[in-house]
Amino acid sequence: MSEARAGHTGGTKGTGGAKDARDGEGSRATADTPRPRRRQARGEARIAQLLKAAASVFCTTGYTAASTNAIAREAGVSPGTLYQFFPNKEAIAIELGDQLLNRWRDTYGAAFLPDHLALPLDRMLDAILDPLITFNCENPAFNVLMHGSEIPGMITQGHDALHMTMLNRVETILGGYLPDTPPAQITRIANMIFILFKGGLDLIMAHEGEEREAYARELKTALLRYLEPLLGDAPLTAPPNAR
Repeated sequence: MSEARAGHTGGTKGTGGAKDARDGEGSRATADTPRPRRRQARGEARIAQLLKAAASVFCTTGYTAASTNAIAREAGVSPGTLYQFFPNKEAIAIELGDQLLNRWRDTYGAAFLPDHLALPLDRMLDAILDPLITFNCENPAFNVLMHGSEIPGMITQGHDALHMTMLNRVETILGGYLPDTPPAQITRIANMIFILFKGGLDLIMAHEGEEREAYARELKTALLRYLEPLLGDAPLTAPPNAR
């Protein structure tokens, strides 16, 4: 009996070793092989669902007061399901902020096309401002995450870097139209444009329907009246260094 048990035990160990080897091979195969697309798609859909819910909660309560439980409830899932994808609220905010920043980067890139810069000033403002305003109206969580208090540092750092990129872009464009203007004055003009846009956008975001459209028109009028004496009312040609 003892020999039989010993033999059986030895066989079990041998089997266990083979199983361990197979498990190791399976783990390596899993690590080296992409997940099935259906599984990936389900995970991506769940993440999108959670981020959409988080955007809604952040807009309703603010980032600080938001909780993972509230986000899970808004998404219609259990907190345990949420934790399968995100360890905490900060991770959700960072992922959402990263996606929004990338879309904002694409939006402003499309707004400042060379063809837009060649339009008369009033039409140029329409072409540039409309997509920027639309993006912010369709993604109110962007403003919450970029300008709220206690926002994760990674988000604010990304926003600040993108802001500087946009500011440099505007300075480059202005410098092409105003080649004899000192750089310090170009910087002041660019900063005033951004302040006017931010203030006008806050008013636009605070209203709905016709009032929102009315404030969008007021913002364009304010920028037109500020820039027209500087740039003139003749059709503008995009400077080579703005392309």
